[in-house]
Amino acid sequence: MSTARERILNKLRAAQQPFTDVPPRTEYRRYVPDVPLENLTGRFIEETRKLGCKVSLHDDAESAIDQLMTILNGDKALIGWDFSQIPLTGLSAALESAQVAVIPPSAGKQAAATARVGVSGVTAALASTGSLILTSGEGRPRGASLLPPLHVAVVAQGQIMPDFETWATTHPDFRAASNHVVITGASRTADIAMEVVMGVHGPGQVHILIV
Repeated sequence: MSTARERILNKLRAAQQPFTDVPPRTEYRRYVPDVPLENLTGRFIEETRKLGCKVSLHDDAESAIDQLMTILNGDKALIGWDFSQIPLTGLSAALESAQVAVIPPSAGKQAAATARVGVSGVTAALASTGSLILTSGEGRPRGASLLPPLHVAVVAQGQIMPDFETWATTHPDFRAASNHVVITGASRTADIAMEVVMGVHGPGQVHILIV
């Protein structure tokens, strides 16, 4: 004798599937058209600054690491991605020299939440909206961009794409990932009395280092 659960599941399986006659999508509609390809970095910087992010362009990794040390301002711990996932050669040695510990994901959320700064790389950066795409996975813990009050994202110029649609069509494997986070500026909400409050659901500050 079948259970109520089994009867419900059987009805769902037997039901007609919706939208079976819809052809597969061959192209994406661009919601932010006319993004100039000749200056993606400049457009990305412009859009991120509109969002209130602090962004700096660096000629080399050493300059970007110096800026990161200034942001840390004496902190002795941070939560971050694996160094292999952050495009800053020499970062591991610089943090070790400054006696800055990197809290591993295995330490748990409570330990990670004690860090003021989280450091990550990115999967892509979108010039049209100033957004960052972060794909979680091995060596790329989500907590680095979600738990600390200040998130530092390191972006290689080659990772800057015109828009989400371009990234999605040129990287069809993005569907295989279990999780993507699209970050457009610092965390903010206006749920209560239409009053904007920063940093409620994530970092209240975002610094972007472009190399």
